[in-house]
Amino acid sequence: MSRPHAATLVFDYADSTAARLVAASVEQELDDIEGDRTHATLTRSEASIEVRVTADDLTALRAGMNTWFSLVEVAESVAEV
Repeated sequence: MSRPHAATLVFDYADSTAARLVAASVEQELDDIEGDRTHATLTRSEASIEVRVTADDLTALRAGMNTWFSLVEVAESVAEV
């Protein structure tokens, strides 16, 4: 099913080790936090992480983006990156 709204969040880090650590911390949430109206994918390329959030409506897109911003922020804080 194609979702009409999407946003891509990109997080850049000092090195690939930091990006790998944060990605490993948040990627386990991919299937656990999705609702009926949103979907997220995560990819890592060297020292950056890309989270793509798709949603059925703008309210769901905003909620999905806020969720992923928070998850990454917590992972960064715990990993001290």
